[in-house]
Amino acid sequence: MEPIWAVGLMTGTVLDGNIDVALLKTDGERIETFGFYALVPYEASILPMLEEAQAAARVWNFEGPEPAIFAEAEQALTRAQSAAVKQVVEEAGMTMADIGVVGFHGQTVLHRGPRKGRPGDTRQLGDGELMHSILGSKVVYDFRTADVRAGGQGAPLAAAYHAALLGTAGARGDSAILNLGGVGNVTWWDGKSDLVAFDTGPANAPINDFVKARGLGEMDRDGALAATGTVDEARLAKLLEHPYLSAAYPKSLDRFDFTASMADGLSDADGAALLTAFSASCVGKALDLLPQRPKALYVSGGGRRNPTFMAMLGARAGVEAISADTIGWRGDAVEAECFAFLAVRALRGLPISFPSTTGVPEPMTGGRIAG
Repeated sequence: MEPIWAVGLMTGTVLDGNIDVALLKTDGERIETFGFYALVPYEASILPMLEEAQAAARVWNFEGPEPAIFAEAEQALTRAQSAAVKQVVEEAGMTMADIGVVGFHGQTVLHRGPRKGRPGDTRQLGDGELMHSILGSKVVYDFRTADVRAGGQGAPLAAAYHAALLGTAGARGDSAILNLGGVGNVTWWDGKSDLVAFDTGPANAPINDFVKARGLGEMDRDGALAATGTVDEARLAKLLEHPYLSAAYPKSLDRFDFTASMADGLSDADGAALLTAFSASCVGKALDLLPQRPKALYVSGGGRRNPTFMAMLGARAGVEAISADTIGWRGDAVEAECFAFLAVRALRGLPISFPSTTGVPEPMTGGRIAG
């Protein structure tokens, strides 16, 4: 197959109010061209709707009829993301006729990896058929469900794209990619056949929630608050005994599996310091599980903008943390690019998840195709 232009869409679980939109020219195996990328803000009315849907999802917990807010939020976010695609394609000097496929991740409101005796489940809000009717392009959506139904974790799905990126950096197993969104996930590839990916633990979500609950803004901007705090080492050591952190991969997390309550009773600065140190230390424990411990991590996602977090990765995870931007990647765009890449793979029937990344019985494709 010749490379085609694809659009990838991503909105993370931290709900920062933006839609990540990235263009990528690819055949689903190699990256030919990094296209235009933009952060498009949601209208003000949509964010509270998504927050309400997330809260309702935790109460629902995959039992009984879905909360009514799901349908309302799904329609609103699908229309908003469709408008964002049109806007960014036009800003790139292209038309929708130039776009071969749109990879529409949707908004995760609840994710549960399988546990012993309990199947996994996952729910992303996003109506691919509606987006197709608005844009006229093929749309691949609902990327995770098929994996979960086959017994996989449904996450992380970035491994195939991360491997393509690591390939451009000459992967030999001594480096890996770390994405720091609401949850952290790592991808390691030896440049040959072994590909491993899993969620490391929490990343930004508990820190953001803590700062928000204390009335100090949306996030610990630049890690300034954590930098002034002192880490309660005894409490940190206790938190690091959590069984998830030593469990074998494949494994995945929901955004709310680790919460800001880990810092209850601490001052603002000490709480932020503890939560940041915990997220960084979780990465260190994750690296110990890999077939080969990498010396360098290429870091994407919002967490790479937090100098305190990045410094703690060096000090507490024992690894050189390098912003993805410094090697010519776009650290904010990687997740959106990933779903452009996976959409093309889905069109071609290529696998998007693997036994060593999500635990499916065999490599499998995924995503539903509209159009």
